[in-house]
Amino acid sequence: MSDGTASTARVSTCTLPAYGRPGIPAGGFGRLGPVARAEMDKQPGAVSGMFDAVARGYDRTNSVMSLGNDRLWRIATVRAVAPEPGERILDIAAGTGTSSAALARNGSTVVAVDFSPGMIAEGRKRHPRIEFVQADAEKLPFGDDEFDAVTISFGLRNIEHPKVALAEMYRVLKPGGRLVICEFSKPQRAVFRTGYGAYMRFIMPFVARAASSDPEAYDYLADSIRQWPDQGTLSQWIRGVGFTRVAYRNLTAGVVALHRGHKPEDPTIRASTERRRATRQRPRQNGDS
Repeated sequence: MSDGTASTARVSTCTLPAYGRPGIPAGGFGRLGPVARAEMDKQPGAVSGMFDAVARGYDRTNSVMSLGNDRLWRIATVRAVAPEPGERILDIAAGTGTSSAALARNGSTVVAVDFSPGMIAEGRKRHPRIEFVQADAEKLPFGDDEFDAVTISFGLRNIEHPKVALAEMYRVLKPGGRLVICEFSKPQRAVFRTGYGAYMRFIMPFVARAASSDPEAYDYLADSIRQWPDQGTLSQWIRGVGFTRVAYRNLTAGVVALHRGHKPEDPTIRASTERRRATRQRPRQNGDS
């Protein structure tokens, strides 16, 4: 587990406004200049400060900003995870625990991970029966093969090194365990891309200023989504860390995509994955990210 400070964390919370940028002051975004807003380095401490500031009204703002689609996306994610009584499920970038509570309704044990102290404090107040852990998604404080399922919603995009986080998800899953990722993606039909782009550019800023206590934070949404890879690229990343049976389906015409994968049960396949990963990580010993 992390030491409880924002500076150790690299994972942001789960839905719409999770966009970490360098130079973001801990108290909010209003003092940022245009250079800082154009950069996409996702400094962990800066992201954490933003989420502490918006934690209280976070879920309400997400619902308004997504035009109510966040509920539909959450339902689809829970169905994809398919939690069973007695299972142990890890919900990364859990925010205030809304998704964790939905996962726990079928009798599974859910561990909600987030890096923002403010989000965790709010989540513990709302969902006292769920275990909340402040942690770094790139260095999860759990042993190998602990969870039946791992899920992350609208948080992978904001992790400093998403491939490292995916490898950690693979590590903590039991053999045969399942991964579900719900993340913003790319509408594949031109008409939807055009309409979505117009919403992001012209409508969303107005809605953010009406609904959010810190509307400046939502200015990062368009840049974050534009720079995030498409469905096929994310699928390749998931396969690259060892997951099999990788697939995705589009939600809301591809505005969001639901990705799935499984940790192989065959120990021979898992051993091969470990060898490939060790080979790829050797150059990083000199500090390469």
